[in-house]
Amino acid sequence: MGNDRVASAMARLDRALARVEAATARRPHASLFDDGDSGGDSRHRTLRGKVEGAISRIDSLLQSEERR
Repeated sequence: MGNDRVASAMARLDRALARVEAATARRPHASLFDDGDSGGDSRHRTLRGKVEGAISRIDSLLQSEERR
């Protein structure tokens, strides 16, 4: 049962990553993190922090599931 949940979570992550990759492929490279204003770097740092936090939570969930 636990392995099914992990596999389901991994599948959802794979689909989310595919959507992110598709979205970035449609956008011009220069506008990914900087749209010409000084807020681009700040938004990038904020987004990066949120992604790192989400990955940390996923790692914690996976580790706790492995201990069961």
